[in-house]
Amino acid sequence: MTSEKLSALLAILNPSVIRLIMDNRNLTNIEATTLFYNSAVYAMLETEASKLWHLSPLILYELLEEELATGSINYPEEA
Repeated sequence: MTSEKLSALLAILNPSVIRLIMDNRNLTNIEATTLFYNSAVYAMLETEASKLWHLSPLILYELLEEELATGSINYPEEA
């Protein structure tokens, strides 16, 4: 996948994940965006080889919550 295609996918995925963070953590858009963009989940999502881009926004949100709660991430087998 080209970096342009990955960027296009992230432009679709990111707002949905950020909305889930806002709704479930009662954060502003800026707070939720900062939280997500500074996470290990997002760093892996930006890496095409991780294949996290094919996961749903809900799964990505759940991975973020796991990271925040435990400091680690158990990636799904399909990732």
